[in-house]
Amino acid sequence: MKAVILVGGLGQRLRPFTEVIPKPLLPVGEKAILEIQIDRFKKYGFDEIYLATNYKSDYIENFFGDGSRYGVKLEVSKESIPLGTAGPLTLLKDKLNEPFVVMNGDILSLIDFSKIYNLAVKSDSDLTLAIKKEITPYHFGNIYFDGDYVSGIEEKPDLVTYILAGIYVMKPGIFSIFPENEYFGMDQLIKKMLASHRQIVKYEMEEYWLDIGRPDDYEKAQKVYDSHFKSGQ
Repeated sequence: MKAVILVGGLGQRLRPFTEVIPKPLLPVGEKAILEIQIDRFKKYGFDEIYLATNYKSDYIENFFGDGSRYGVKLEVSKESIPLGTAGPLTLLKDKLNEPFVVMNGDILSLIDFSKIYNLAVKSDSDLTLAIKKEITPYHFGNIYFDGDYVSGIEEKPDLVTYILAGIYVMKPGIFSIFPENEYFGMDQLIKKMLASHRQIVKYEMEEYWLDIGRPDDYEKAQKVYDSHFKSGQ
């Protein structure tokens, strides 16, 4: 089975850490972020993994080689111009000739890749999105009113949202709506599919998930490594 990890970002929110080391190679516990992701994919039977790179791509290629020491086949794809978060997939479309998983390179998760993959394969959609429920405590009471009169109060309600988790399953047919050699983001892809009434399937994940976007997220990753991502977990 095939997977693509998007590792072309500049990691600007994690500077100064990423001024020398590309974000996917930042250490978490005893491994780099990208090594943890590769291990997770291998656990669920994904043996062909493509790394879509841009920033400091040579670092990544030299670090991982052909993937043999991880028990997978690795191939590095390099952008010549910035192509966004979806556009880099067009450089690999001849090789992505079966359903494949796409994952952002700054995410650590315990998602069961086999569950979302099997759901996607059985669906009639070319795109399946992993979503994650986020509950944010709200620090103020919410007042309801009718004209000048108060009609109710809700004391410090939690805010519940569903976020895009940066994990996708796609089928080759999706490439028919991708532009060539053009910046194209995942948000643009989703909006384009919705505008043309193409179905998109959602998969609500309940497993641990962390987006390593800011220094405090990186610190959190260090704290949960032993309990979540150490070898053998």
